Amino acid sequence: MKLSRRSLLAGTTALTLPVPVTMRAAWAQEKVVRYGISMADIPLTTGQPDRGAGAYQFTGLTIYDPLVAWELDISERPGKMIPGLATEWTVNDSDKTLWTFKLRSGVKFHDGSAFDADAVIWNLEKVFNKDAPQFDQRQAAQVRPRLPGVASYKKTADMAVEIKTKSVDALFPYQMLWFLISSPAQFEKLGKDWNKFASEPSGTGPFKLARLVPRERVELVKNDAYWQKDLPYLDRLIIRYVRDPAGRAAAMEAGEIQLGVFNPVAPPDIKRLTGTGKFVATSKGYEESVWSTTLECNTRNPIFAKTEVRQAMFFAMDRALLAKTIYYGYARPGTGPIYSPNKAFYTPDTFSTQFDPKKAAALLDAAGFPKKTDGKRFSLNLLAAGWFTENGKIGSYVKQALEDVGIAVNLTVPDRPGSLKRIYTDYDFDLAISNQANPSEPVPATTQYFTTDGQAKGVPFRNASGYSNPEVDALVQKIKVETDPAKRKALVVDFQKIVTREAPLLPLVELESITMASVKVQNHSNSPDYLSNSWANIWLAA
Repeated sequence: MKLSRRSLLAGTTALTLPVPVTMRAAWAQEKVVRYGISMADIPLTTGQPDRGAGAYQFTGLTIYDPLVAWELDISERPGKMIPGLATEWTVNDSDKTLWTFKLRSGVKFHDGSAFDADAVIWNLEKVFNKDAPQFDQRQAAQVRPRLPGVASYKKTADMAVEIKTKSVDALFPYQMLWFLISSPAQFEKLGKDWNKFASEPSGTGPFKLARLVPRERVELVKNDAYWQKDLPYLDRLIIRYVRDPAGRAAAMEAGEIQLGVFNPVAPPDIKRLTGTGKFVATSKGYEESVWSTTLECNTRNPIFAKTEVRQAMFFAMDRALLAKTIYYGYARPGTGPIYSPNKAFYTPDTFSTQFDPKKAAALLDAAGFPKKTDGKRFSLNLLAAGWFTENGKIGSYVKQALEDVGIAVNLTVPDRPGSLKRIYTDYDFDLAISNQANPSEPVPATTQYFTTDGQAKGVPFRNASGYSNPEVDALVQKIKVETDPAKRKALVVDFQKIVTREAPLLPLVELESITMASVKVQNHSNSPDYLSNSWANIWLAA
């Protein structure tokens, strides 16, 4: 197969509009950071953001707080859970399905109302009780799949709640990292209307919403009454949508953006911008959020219900070529669902699908799909999710690679909304190129792509393949309740071995993610999980 470097690396460009001089002067009088993002619309601002886990750092943890938080300001070791709006959590000695959360006193919502146990129960009802007046299907769709263990809940004191889990689950507090608390009083004040609440949200977080312009920007201002003393350090955080990497690079040069995460600009621009001395680039901050580009097989299609066919897809892929050429070396070949930087659980001792086109062809033959007289075995629809430019380039490569082994491919690259709908709602694909970010703890962030209960129609970044294996489901249940580290690792190793052999979804490459920032922006990469960042602790140097 012949590949043109130009065809693989061709990108798109966008124009950036100049910022008025008067606005620049206003920015200079306050501590403000302007953050460029690639999402085509501002995520939901009502409490539980949509558009995937990455949205939590934009309109989730900036405006709201969880009961259980993730440790920031550490980079020399993996992070851990720390108190958020809950000061402590304990499991009942006699009934391991009962968890008590003691709540932080003296916390106020942005509207001035008090945070207490009633507010926590109200928010649980918001996403679990369809008959509650505050129930919001949009928020429920985002967070309920992240809280699979919740069976029931009740208030036990003014500042304490009890949550019962469906089964014994030693990792249940990890689920509460995703559960954010919005103000019941503000909802009542705005006529019990979530659409109005979206424009005037009220949480307990470090920033308050000052201005929301859909599909353009959100402006956040300092919460002077924040319960964490002296935070946030900034007066204002402006989150702005800029369509493509070239546009973000131009905006950085023009001083319109000071911060971007997860490879905000193309690799050549990384070297060019850092060469000016005005910007820094770092791979720190992704230790707990390793991103990948994945290939997912839709097992609802009878062709991909066959394990040999799924394996053949991966044997046909030269992942080292993808890492070197499309990502300029800022990537590694993928191997399995637990990514190689994960020192706690990763094992290389799994079923290997290294590049071997002859092996791919033999597997397709054995599966009953020999080449026909026209040289084709069958045809398929390949969807490359259009939220990253590189996905489309990988789609072109995958198309060529599969055609080399006799498969006709129809490639489409929908925009972000179209990709989300087709992959995670309509299941309208045979193969899909997507992306995911996995922390070191595999349950549920990684395992939900492979378990039967991970299938959640309409919820992005879950099990879209339709893969269901009772052996995997039972294994994940054991991982959830096992507390011995060595035994847990052995179970996770078994999980890796099964799913790499079954191959419903595997990473093509693991990405070396880069944060770009102005040299004046400080403390932006001192957390091992950028997805959990509220940006309360970043500051500007003089």
